[in-house]
Amino acid sequence: MLAKYAIAGLAGSALLASVAFAQNPTSSANTDQATTTAPAVASDTSSFKGNWRSSKLVGLNVYNDSNESLGSINDFLADKSGNIKAVVIGVGGFLGVGEHLVAVAFDKVKFVDEPIAYTGAATAPATGGARPSTGTTTTGAATTAPAPAVKKNPWYPDHAMLSATKDQLKAMPEFKYSID
Repeated sequence: MLAKYAIAGLAGSALLASVAFAQNPTSSANTDQATTTAPAVASDTSSFKGNWRSSKLVGLNVYNDSNESLGSINDFLADKSGNIKAVVIGVGGFLGVGEHLVAVAFDKVKFVDEPIAYTGAATAPATGGARPSTGTTTTGAATTAPAPAVKKNPWYPDHAMLSATKDQLKAMPEFKYSID
């Protein structure tokens, strides 16, 4: 049985080797031209510096001008040429249950690299949106040191901002994915 596999392996290798020897050698002029022509697809990752990963934008928290949590980004809607036209934001609900989806024009959403700074418990959101403080807080005679500076990630922003309230977004018509 082992001999059959060994013979089959040698026969397959011989067939592959014969194909390699049957190829025509290329001239040095053709080789030089092939190495100097730029590839059709950019393979230099340094050319993408400063661009964001779309996989990291989905799920990004959305806040309003008062630093109140509005919801999170669920999806992006693009036209056929790849230009993003709208952002689908999930408002309300708990763990995706009872969430109200709304589509907002892409130019209405602002992406921010810096984290939201809360100065105390009075301005921090009650649930689901607490962000690390970048300032100092005082409680009685004790003071806390400033939180260490968070290094921003160049591949995605920290959060998104939208000039609206949660109630205004809930009053918008619900976005539904069309199957037509």
